[in-house]
Amino acid sequence: RNHNIQYVGLLFHVEIKMASRGKTETSKLRQNLEEQLDRLMQQLQDLEECREELDTDEYEETKKETLEQLSEFNDSLKKIMSGNMTLVDELSGMQLAIQAAISQAFKTPEVIRLFAKKQPGQLRTRLAEMDRDLMVGKLERDLYTQQKVEILTALRKLGEKLTADDEAFLSANAGAILSQFEKVSTDLGSGDKVLALASFEVEKTKK
Repeated sequence: RNHNIQYVGLLFHVEIKMASRGKTETSKLRQNLEEQLDRLMQQLQDLEECREELDTDEYEETKKETLEQLSEFNDSLKKIMSGNMTLVDELSGMQLAIQAAISQAFKTPEVIRLFAKKQPGQLRTRLAEMDRDLMVGKLERDLYTQQKVEILTALRKLGEKLTADDEAFLSANAGAILSQFEKVSTDLGSGDKVLALASFEVEKTKK
């Protein structure tokens, strides 16, 4: 069995200009960042799919490296967004999704990816597919609950209105870390608190 998983190093060749960006520049920057994030989410997905082939140390070490790369990505994102309200508006969702991944509040790469790209419609489609999979026995209840909590939290953060049933499900099933993430990220301005939580969680994975 091949235990080697190829990891793409993060390369940040984004030029930060003092002049305000035009729409084309902003669009290109967002595309570049989304491609970087897609690669990291693919790493996490590959790692989970290969988990049974790896021993515990290999899995934990590789996951730690990926979380560290996410932290580096987040640091770069903060620098890029600094002082530019246009980019803050464009990229705040991506930053919040990355923070959710770093803090381990969100564990499903595809949900994180859709959250970062502000795709509530696709998140709702995924949730509908999960409902069907649960009914026919293709999805375990625990995994369903975890992913549904992530999707509902993402939808709420994207400004989507949840049904009373969904709100009740979220309240009943949100874990401690997700609840804490929800609390400190209510205001996008409290990003430093989220990062503090994220740093704490990354440090825990190192121990």
